[in-house]
Amino acid sequence: MTRHPSGLLRISPEVEAALVRSQPVVALESSLISHGLPPDVGPDVGRAAEERVRERGAVPATIAVVGGTVRVGIDDEVVSRLAVEPNVRKVGPRDLATCAVSGTWGATTVAGTLAVCSVAGIHFMATGGIGGVHRGWADTRDVSADLDEIARTPVCVVCSGAKSLLDIPATLEALETSGVPLVGFRTDVFPLFYVRESPFPVPDRADDPDAIAAAAAAHWGFGRTTGLVVAQPVAEEAALDAADLERTIEAAVAGAAAEGVRGPAVTPHVLAAVHTATAGRSLEANTRLVVDNAGLAAEIAVAYYR
Repeated sequence: MTRHPSGLLRISPEVEAALVRSQPVVALESSLISHGLPPDVGPDVGRAAEERVRERGAVPATIAVVGGTVRVGIDDEVVSRLAVEPNVRKVGPRDLATCAVSGTWGATTVAGTLAVCSVAGIHFMATGGIGGVHRGWADTRDVSADLDEIARTPVCVVCSGAKSLLDIPATLEALETSGVPLVGFRTDVFPLFYVRESPFPVPDRADDPDAIAAAAAAHWGFGRTTGLVVAQPVAEEAALDAADLERTIEAAVAGAAAEGVRGPAVTPHVLAAVHTATAGRSLEANTRLVVDNAGLAAEIAVAYYR
């Protein structure tokens, strides 16, 4: 197991071997295990995502902070403990060093995972949905660190768009301003996590992983240092109705504001409310899209290194 000179980062032997040999590696966030899904569901979804990456020919690298060490590639025991360990910290880029130095446990967000990818040399990642500009941002200035990290890290991020609770036009504008390519996978519109359709077109579309891999290679070949966002809609059979979901989200966002929920706590608070309101159907959609995105990221990574 390779250790960073600081002693705070370790890359598993499997992941290290793949990176040294220029073989496809897909990074996976761990916040969904600790914070995004119920504790009896998160570990199984994390394992299923890793298994899908392997099935598609790549090496999974789930990233987490374990007892003060940033781990790139974790074992099954750690996956299980991330869901039940007390006070697991939600780790973004600003939290990475302090969480590691403090000796605590932490689960990386999209942005936190990208920050580690930059150090480890991983160029492909899968998640559920990226963060973005929050509703009411003009007053709160609440903008996810995901956007800045995607804008500065050469990683292809496969997701199901962004969560509907965000200000989607502002989120898409931020990506454009930062020069981040946005590609719809077999879709002409930007998906909204549980919802397949939206009124927001994507600037580019690709219908196979090879085309996305070629776009990534060309983007970085032109000296661009930003990431790319690949948006894959949730499977049709798992998708939720857009109008019903919007009403639920509006009520949940208002409830969060009334209860004084702020910052990183808003998204898990709203998602929990949506889960309750949809009688678990949102959880099924969440599980499906996380695993499917892991598979697509692996296919793109395999094509890139072919």
